[in-house]
Amino acid sequence: MQSYRTMTHGGLDDLSVFATVARTRSFTRAAAELRISNSMLSYTIKRLEKRLGMTLLQRTSRSVAPTEAGQTLLLTLEPALRAIDETLDMLDRQRDRVSGTLRITATRQGYEAVIRPILGDFCAAHPEAALEVVIDYGLRDIVADGFDAGVRLGEKIEKDMVAFRVGPQLRMAVVASPDYFAAHAMPAVPQDLQTHRCLNYRMMTANSIYAWEFEKDGRQLEIRLSGLLTFNEPDLMLQAASAGLGVAYVLEHEAESHIRAGRLVRALEDWTPPFPGFFLYYPSQRRVSAVFAAFLALLRARRDHMRGRPVERANSLA
Repeated sequence: MQSYRTMTHGGLDDLSVFATVARTRSFTRAAAELRISNSMLSYTIKRLEKRLGMTLLQRTSRSVAPTEAGQTLLLTLEPALRAIDETLDMLDRQRDRVSGTLRITATRQGYEAVIRPILGDFCAAHPEAALEVVIDYGLRDIVADGFDAGVRLGEKIEKDMVAFRVGPQLRMAVVASPDYFAAHAMPAVPQDLQTHRCLNYRMMTANSIYAWEFEKDGRQLEIRLSGLLTFNEPDLMLQAASAGLGVAYVLEHEAESHIRAGRLVRALEDWTPPFPGFFLYYPSQRRVSAVFAAFLALLRARRDHMRGRPVERANSLA
């Protein structure tokens, strides 16, 4: 940052020029320190003296010294200018320091897939930054609710938001326990689920039961299934499915450990193709703070590493 004493215009700047001349006792040395010409320096001092209506410097052919009025001014001016320089230096150091609070809303699945993997790196790299994560399945107005950003699936994001993908593609999985499928024929097509005990998911904000979505060879199906058990947490659905209580429809990575352990068996895999995963989004008109920029950099670096190619930033969800 440029020292305040090197600025050459304005009232306070004139005072800083006077203080430099009085300290160095030389117009030549002061001009060199301030990086201005001798004529500009002389003009500045004359302008200040004219504004104040008093002589501040006594000039001879051999020396320059403050007058009594100049010395009185200098006693107050030097510590004040020193304090200004110190404050500006401190602000300059803080400019590149990541601090402050970042507030993000995410679903639990979004948190697990996007935020948790970089949480340790973020805290280690920016110990003065505070991160607040609010788990919420509703579509919040992040501006009105004071959030910096949100993490949701792409189709749920308003079009006026800046959004970019921050995770891999996702897939859904139809799963049930081996004992359940031993007692009930495994479905061959989605319509066969109508004869099964299905574990439903309630979307609390919409107060509706989630419709199971399928796609194969360009054909898309949306099936609403009735069942005696309904949950609003995927973990509970997986527990119930593992206990043989019915068929669950969850994100593939959530069921993966259960499938590997043999607690669950997958069905209709050819009807659940990949789809774009989670996006981080934020208002297009909001200035990105230093702490948010640092968080975005970690997200981009992780996705770049995972995908092996540069991460794009887009204003669309394509």
